[in-house]
Amino acid sequence: MTHTTDHNQALFDRAKRVIPGGVNSPVRAFKAVGGTPRFIERAQGPYFWDANGQRYIDYIGSWGPMILGHGYPAVVEAVQEAVLDGFSFGAPTEREVQLAEEILRLMPSMDMVRLVSSGTEAAMSAIRLARGATGRSKLIKFEGCYHGHADALLVKAGSGLATFGNATSAGVPPEVVQHTLVLEYNNVAQLEEAFTLYGKEIACLMIEPIAGNMNFVRASIPFVKRCRELCTEYGALLVFDEVMNGFRVALGGAQSVYARQLPGFEPDMTVMGKVIGGGMPLAAFGAKRAVMERLAPLGAVYQAGTLSGNPVATACGLATLREISKPGFFDDLSAKTLSLVDGLKAAAAAEGVAFSADCEGGMFGFFLLSELPQNYPQVMKSDGKRFNQLFHGLLERGVYIAPALYEAGFVSAAHTDEDISATVAAARETFKSM
Repeated sequence: MTHTTDHNQALFDRAKRVIPGGVNSPVRAFKAVGGTPRFIERAQGPYFWDANGQRYIDYIGSWGPMILGHGYPAVVEAVQEAVLDGFSFGAPTEREVQLAEEILRLMPSMDMVRLVSSGTEAAMSAIRLARGATGRSKLIKFEGCYHGHADALLVKAGSGLATFGNATSAGVPPEVVQHTLVLEYNNVAQLEEAFTLYGKEIACLMIEPIAGNMNFVRASIPFVKRCRELCTEYGALLVFDEVMNGFRVALGGAQSVYARQLPGFEPDMTVMGKVIGGGMPLAAFGAKRAVMERLAPLGAVYQAGTLSGNPVATACGLATLREISKPGFFDDLSAKTLSLVDGLKAAAAAEGVAFSADCEGGMFGFFLLSELPQNYPQVMKSDGKRFNQLFHGLLERGVYIAPALYEAGFVSAAHTDEDISATVAAARETFKSM
């Protein structure tokens, strides 16, 4: 008799004994969809392999950074060379300067950037800087937008208009979120009321312009326009959280996408991560010089990090940005992503499954709804049980998407037409059973 060992399950059992929930980030868990998380052993191009040796077409790409695919030769070479020079110095390096210069070249809304190690750290520091620059305490965020797990941002909206947030995590005291105002995404009337009530107390408005933690929901052009106008009128800073969007939806980030329809548009501050590190722990935040010079050691707003500007991470990020800056890169990536989205929509339609989807650059999202939602309450109407069917149907057919209803997906330059065709075929087979 042949005994088959599920190495993923064995590893998960071990992990649960020493790591809470068996995972080091909740989005890696399969709790929402059921089943056993896949423990990844290696990755190459658009694929990764789990502990059982099963290959999957990868559409999470480390949640966005792997825009070139896994193991891209020029990036691997840059990292290997950097490792030989040293892992970390706790002192400045030329590569930090080069990466900062490259980011500023591609996103000209900023004059200066500060490198950090995670998106949470970047968003948290950006809010502190906005408060220090304006001398104000209140901040606006939108329901369904995720800006990391800093205490002041772990809030949700109440039931009323312009309602202050209630903590959505244990361990966050009410007084920590008392200055966080949570509004409905794409609701212009509510936005205007919030500024009428609190405008002179608001330090910043932080928004994911294309919200990837509601799966994929765009801020409408009128909404972004009004955000810009009201921040300018009341002296608040408009902060674009481009941790997910930056260098993923376009070379100039989501802000460049909006500037196509809003000439001259730019945010006051930008938060970045993921792609700028190429898969290494690296993030950044930036703004005009007058704001950024309020940071220590020049100003009174303190921010620091032992591993900020890590020499290996900056090598990885710099090599990645140079590759994606090559002519035609985003045209090709956008075409691949659109091909996938169109194929999925056609497959769902052929089997009579309610389905809507959208994409920009190398980022996409879909809903088991007939129309694309515009805000978090609409997103919440998605059918979780049917999504779980779709997730496991794709997984069984060698396609890995996010194990959560509310997370965006990512296409890399390494995905081939054959990969996309195989994905669409797997989706159609799954739709048949739904």
